[in-house]
Amino acid sequence: MRVLENLQPQRVFYYFEEIAKIPHGSGNTKQISDYLVGFAKEHNLEYYQDELNNVIIIKEATAGYESAEPVIIQGHMDMVCEKESGCTIDFEKDGLDLYVEDGFVKAKDTTLGGDDGIAVAYGLALLESTEYAHPRLEVVITVDEETGMNGAYGIDLSMLKGKKMLNIDSDEEGIFLTSCAGGTAVKAFIPVKRNTESGAALKVTVGGLFGGHSGAEIHKEHGNADILMGRVLNNLAKELPFGIITLAGGLKDNAIPRECVADLLVPEECVARATEIIAENSEMLKRELFASDPEVQVTCVNEGVKDAEILDFVSLNKVLCYLRMVPNGVQHMSQAIQGLVETSLNLGIMELKEDALVTETSIRSSVGTRKADLRDKLINIIELVGGEAEVIGDYPAWEYKADSKLREEIAVAYKNVYGTEPQFTAIHAGLECGILSEKIEGLDCVSFGPENFDIHTPKERLNIASTERVWNFLVEYLKQAK
Repeated sequence: MRVLENLQPQRVFYYFEEIAKIPHGSGNTKQISDYLVGFAKEHNLEYYQDELNNVIIIKEATAGYESAEPVIIQGHMDMVCEKESGCTIDFEKDGLDLYVEDGFVKAKDTTLGGDDGIAVAYGLALLESTEYAHPRLEVVITVDEETGMNGAYGIDLSMLKGKKMLNIDSDEEGIFLTSCAGGTAVKAFIPVKRNTESGAALKVTVGGLFGGHSGAEIHKEHGNADILMGRVLNNLAKELPFGIITLAGGLKDNAIPRECVADLLVPEECVARATEIIAENSEMLKRELFASDPEVQVTCVNEGVKDAEILDFVSLNKVLCYLRMVPNGVQHMSQAIQGLVETSLNLGIMELKEDALVTETSIRSSVGTRKADLRDKLINIIELVGGEAEVIGDYPAWEYKADSKLREEIAVAYKNVYGTEPQFTAIHAGLECGILSEKIEGLDCVSFGPENFDIHTPKERLNIASTERVWNFLVEYLKQAK
């Protein structure tokens, strides 16, 4: 028996479960892309698959809708792959372990991929169905949205006829997005040198943090494990000599790191005090983050005496200096929309390699000049500590369209289903709408979706009832778009 078999809408959850069986993390999309092509072939639908693995599937209008404007339905097939410590799932090879609990679909110890598997499931259910009336449907499923929107940049949309696009990549029911921030990422390479020393090996872990999407949840001020580790190590350095063997935290630049681990080497006579300092820092962070991350903790495990290659004095200070100076979190709030984050950044990935500290930071802003200013500031800090910076994955903001027929149609369909008015607003997180708007002149688009909580974390959960309500709205919109 299928895990989601008894959920409604049945065919939406059928395809969501099919997608969950297929590994589809960013950069690992060939298998899911081929599945989509197989679906199109099975249903005798026009399709396009490019070398990036983007897929477009087209279904002609149902009877009576031949003269209606085509509708583009768009989402991305890749997911953020995060898991709890000890989880044995290999995201490169394994599917997800789905289960249903308290009205939600979840995945055991991993991210769920509701962002954005639900868009794919909605699209396939519509393409398959002979029950619902609709205009020509052009379903566009991109790759690698989570790691720079490379699929959206590379996709050819010249075969499309539609000028109205429903981007199903948002996670608050009843809220329709009409603009979003632009973004970029900065990768740092800070060279280090090492010495071989002997001492007591301590494994220090900053963990228990909530994490979250660095665009949608940056305003919640959840602790960043990489930044907090820098603070803990800096406090340790104030009192004791120590060396860093390894240092690693975070897996995605657009996910707030939940855990960071450092292997340290300290003089044997300093072990007791080092342990005390780390425990004191753990209590300090518990007090500071009692609301945003109540389970935060800093742990220390003594792994015995050994010889190890540690950062030399200059390299240690460069690393600590960088981690203490690098900005992180909300930088500016919008002056146009109350409560909206305008500019932020997130140190999402950190790894100490043999010869360099490598980090990756995601920058977002709805104001282009502030995005550029924050990028330049970060580059200045990297260069100040003797490192080199690489700018990657720049994408434009999605600008608000003042005159929108689509928003008027959305409002009518939404009121027909819900009996209330929808909310149109902006978001700080990046969406593909800005890139795709540059490819289709005059494109009118909105972004929406069912309730999906704690995305980009293993706590991600998709609201079942909300998924059905949004499906009913989607069907209603297509029905009245005649």
